[in-house]
Amino acid sequence: MTVETVSPQRRFRGRPRGRDLPPVALASLRQLLGDERSDPELRRRDLLIEHLHLIQDAHGHLPLVALRALAAYMNLPMATVYETATFYAHFDVVHDDQAPPPAVTVRVCDSLSCQLAGAATLKAQLEAGLDPQAVRVVRAPCMGRCDTAPVVEVGHHHLSFATAEGVEAVVDTGHFHPEAIVWQRLADYRAAGGYALLADCRAGGVTVESLMATLERANLRGLGGAGFPTFKKWHFVRQEPGPRYCAINADEGEPGTFKDRYYLERSPHRFLEGALVSAWAVEAEALYLYLRDEYPGLHRVLRAAIHELETAGLVPAGYIVLRRGAGAYICGEESAMIESLEGKPGKPRHRPPFVAQKGLFGQPTLVNNVETVYWIPEIWQKGAEWFAGHGRHGRTGLRSFSLSGRVRRPGVHLAPAGITLSELVEEYGGGMADGHRLAGYLPGGASGGILPASKADLPLDFDTLQAEGCFIGSAAIIVLSDQDDLKAVATNLLAFFADESCGQCTPCRVGTEKMLSLLERDEWQVEELERLSQVMMDASICGLGQAAPNPVLGLLKDFRGELAAQNVIVKG
Repeated sequence: MTVETVSPQRRFRGRPRGRDLPPVALASLRQLLGDERSDPELRRRDLLIEHLHLIQDAHGHLPLVALRALAAYMNLPMATVYETATFYAHFDVVHDDQAPPPAVTVRVCDSLSCQLAGAATLKAQLEAGLDPQAVRVVRAPCMGRCDTAPVVEVGHHHLSFATAEGVEAVVDTGHFHPEAIVWQRLADYRAAGGYALLADCRAGGVTVESLMATLERANLRGLGGAGFPTFKKWHFVRQEPGPRYCAINADEGEPGTFKDRYYLERSPHRFLEGALVSAWAVEAEALYLYLRDEYPGLHRVLRAAIHELETAGLVPAGYIVLRRGAGAYICGEESAMIESLEGKPGKPRHRPPFVAQKGLFGQPTLVNNVETVYWIPEIWQKGAEWFAGHGRHGRTGLRSFSLSGRVRRPGVHLAPAGITLSELVEEYGGGMADGHRLAGYLPGGASGGILPASKADLPLDFDTLQAEGCFIGSAAIIVLSDQDDLKAVATNLLAFFADESCGQCTPCRVGTEKMLSLLERDEWQVEELERLSQVMMDASICGLGQAAPNPVLGLLKDFRGELAAQNVIVKG
C-alpha cells in the first residue's frame, strides 16, 4: 500500500499587512512636503508634528490615508504617526468611514476668565445661530487673551470681546487669517542699541562668568512658573559635556497667562537677543523656539524676525529653529516640550535625569521661559541693581502680572515684586469692575490655588504664598467677585485639568476626572476630596496632577461660608 505524503502548505502573505496605500496619496504628500527620496532630512522624526501641521493646514483635517502616506514617507510605524496625531487637540484625524469636519471651525475659549465674561452663553448663541453643516462650534482651552474675554477664534483669526454678531460677521466675510501685529523691526531695535550685548559676548567683551554674576545679583529667576535662578540653570547645563542645545518655551497655556505674548508682539528682537545670549552662554548647537499654536500671528512675526537676523548675518541660516505647538497645555512642562520638539506626544519624562543633563535629542539642554530671556539685555544695559532695586514688602525685582477677571483695567502690568493683590488692583488694574466686590483671586493661574479677599495683602512673589497652599507661578492673576459662582469656578478649573492631562500616569488621569465628578455633586465630601488630593499630589509624575487639587483645597480651606451662601453643601 502506497501512502501519499502531503506536505503542509506554507502560507505567506503576498503583501504587507495593513491597507493598501494609493500611490496618488504618497505623490500628493511629496508635493506638499517635498520629495524625501532626494532630501532624506525630510524623514527626520522631529519633523513629524511639523508635517502634520502642513497636512492639517492643507486639508482642514488629517485624513487617515494621509497619515498612512506620512508613515511610509517617514518610514515610521503607522501606530507612531496615529498616536502623535491624536494626542494634540489641534489635529483632526478623520477615518476613512467618517465625514470631514465643516470647512470653518469656531473655537470658543472656556477658560475661567472667559467663563466669567459669558463664554458659555456665547457658545450656545453661536451653536443656535450658525449652520452646523458649514461651521462647527467647539470649546477650546485658554487662548492667552484673557484681558479681552470672551475670546473666539474663527479659523486662525481671534476676536476679542467677542459677540455672536461679531463672530457671524467674520464667518460671513471669510476673514480667517491671523490679525496683523505691529512690531519693532530689526533696524529700529539696533538703532536703540539692540544686539550690542550679543556682539560683546561674541567678541569676548563680556564673559559668561560676568554675565552670570550680573544675573545672580539681579536675582533673575525663571518666569515661566518654577522660579529657578537663571544663572544656576546656565551653570548646570554648562557643566555637562556637549553638544548642548537651548530651547525657549513659549507655550504659555496656563489659564490667565498672556504676558509672553504681550512681550513677543511688541519686541521680538529683544526676546531673540536674550535667547541668543542664553544659547551662547551654554555653547548651544542650535536654538529652538517652541511657540503655542494659539498664537498664529506671532508665528508670522517670529519667522520674519528670524529671517531679518539671517539676512543681516547675525545668525547662521537654520540656527534658530521655530517649532509650532499643537494645542497641549502639558507642553508647558519642560520635558513634555522636549518630547514634542522631537516629534512625539508631549508626555513628561521621569526624572532624573533632568533636561539639563539629557534633554533634546538626549543632549544637555537649557530651557528658559520667554520673559526670562527677554530681561537679559536690559539687565545688562541698566545693571543688576536697577532690576533688583524694584520691589515691595521685602521682595526684589520686577514681575509682569497677567491681570484678568473682575477688574476695570485687565492686561499685562509690570509691577514691583512683592506687590499685594489689593495694591495691584487699585494702582494698576483701576480698581474692581463696577458693581463687583472682591471675593477672592487666583495668584498663579489655574494651578496656583485660590485665596480669599481677606488675604489680599499678601506679597505676590516666589516663596511668599506656599504657607497658604498657593504659588505665584507665571503671575497669572484672575480676580473673582461676590457675584461669581464658586462651584462653577471649581468645576471649570478641574474640567480643564481633566481635559489637559496627558494620561500617562493614573493618579492624574483618573484623579482629575474623579475630582471633577465629586465637585459636580450637590454635596462636597471634604474627607474624600482631601484624600484624593493627597494621592494626586504624592503620586503624579508632573506638576499638572500635583497642582490640580490646589483650587479645590483653597476653597475648602477659606471659602466655606461663601460656598454655603451659594447653596453648596460641604460635609466634613
